[in-house]
Amino acid sequence: MAGGKLTPRQKMINLMYLVFIAMLAMNMSKEVLSAFGLINERFEAANASATSTNEQMLQALDTKASEAKGEFVAAAATAHKVQAATKKFYDFVGTLKAEVLKGVEIDKETGKLPYEAMDKADNLDHSWFTGDGYTTRGKEVMASIEAYKAEMNAALSDKKYAPILNELNKKFDLSEVKDKEGVKVKYLDYHFKGFPAIASLAKLTAWQNDAKKAESDVISSALGKAAVSEASYSKFQAIVALDKNVYFQGEPVTGKVVLGKYDPNAQFSGFQGPGRLENGQAVIATTAGSVGEQTLSGSFNFIENGKPIKLPFQGKYVVVPRPNSANISADKMNVVYRGLPNPMTISFAGIGDNFVTASAPGLTKAGANGKYNLNPGSGTEVTVSVSGKMTDGKTVSDKKVFRIKNIPAPLGAIGGVTGVQKGPKSRLEVSQISAVLPDFLYDLNFQVTQFTFKVPGQAAIVVNGSSVNGQCKAALARVTRGDQVTISNIKSKLIGGVGNLVIKDAAPVVYEIQ
Repeated sequence: MAGGKLTPRQKMINLMYLVFIAMLAMNMSKEVLSAFGLINERFEAANASATSTNEQMLQALDTKASEAKGEFVAAAATAHKVQAATKKFYDFVGTLKAEVLKGVEIDKETGKLPYEAMDKADNLDHSWFTGDGYTTRGKEVMASIEAYKAEMNAALSDKKYAPILNELNKKFDLSEVKDKEGVKVKYLDYHFKGFPAIASLAKLTAWQNDAKKAESDVISSALGKAAVSEASYSKFQAIVALDKNVYFQGEPVTGKVVLGKYDPNAQFSGFQGPGRLENGQAVIATTAGSVGEQTLSGSFNFIENGKPIKLPFQGKYVVVPRPNSANISADKMNVVYRGLPNPMTISFAGIGDNFVTASAPGLTKAGANGKYNLNPGSGTEVTVSVSGKMTDGKTVSDKKVFRIKNIPAPLGAIGGVTGVQKGPKSRLEVSQISAVLPDFLYDLNFQVTQFTFKVPGQAAIVVNGSSVNGQCKAALARVTRGDQVTISNIKSKLIGGVGNLVIKDAAPVVYEIQ
């Protein structure tokens, strides 16, 4: 793995890299060309071996994911992403190697490439380079490398893969390279331009080897670290095991806290106790007896190394009397408001919500866990009746009376501001007249339908709607600094409330002209 002890195969590969680099600086004699061919053969053999080994490791990881699940599932998913990215890049490099070998024939006697005859650079030079830049194919090569790195970086987002990513990004760093004279040269120019075909072929095979090594490192890391994670204490749960499950006020609470973990794939030879085995654990299923302290006991039975093992357990719980009263409460106040969906929580202690029935004029279900809305109509009181069906089929009931109040009168507002305001008449001309109810328990919205507009010394103007009209603007044209315009008789309706609900006129609002 990256950052760990090098395997003999990797040591060999590193040595070949050193030889490869040294040869690049030498004159391309026949012997050098043959040496490049030998290096290419070694890389090809290493790639074939890595492909087989990686496939076997991935199969092992998939098996672990299907059997043990847990961290192995996520590790396998990461490994498959890396395998897909590697194959895509590996196959693309294969097309580049085919370009290098275009027009080259295998030696019939040796069955190998004619290394000493592969001293030309024409194929890649013509395909990748044009002047000082890259051809379309050359740009495609660069883009493919960047795409491969991007896919690997996306797949290996977990920081535990950082050493592998760092090594990969360093090997495929496409930055310009300084030559022996200190001049910066483009990446492909430095590594391929003008080089003999066999040297370029060996370099491309080395690319494939780099990709296969990264793939191998990832799968090895995923396999090993998933196993470590599964054994980690983070996979355990802290379980509170009290001596009993019900305590009276003032009674000492005793018990213990333990670490626990269960395997859904565990195989038991048997179970004794008030329940059944299900997914590696016992699901308790029993009936509460008489009032008072009760005991649950039994044992897990399993085989370990061919020997039967019995693991006993014991726990306590307390049975309390059946409930005989309901819990009925208004979530926001002790009264309910006419014309509003007053939220309420209705329940019976010890009885599930699906076995509780509530009724009242205007009462509707508003979700699970005993949530209701009460929208009362006429009258001054409303009675909520509740009944609950217990597990033995018996029914208990209760009721509660709530006072019904009307929504209080809102306050008039100019531009959302209540009380006395000061400002230029131009602002008043464009301001919206509204009705608000600050500090109310409910967030209500009112729509102004009519108001009276009064300018000192002029007749009052009744306006339909919520905006100053042309008459009002004409009246404003004759006001002077210090005049107070009064907006009163503000009528409105509740948005989202009962259609026939009558809302009191909003309190007047005064605007002083500046």
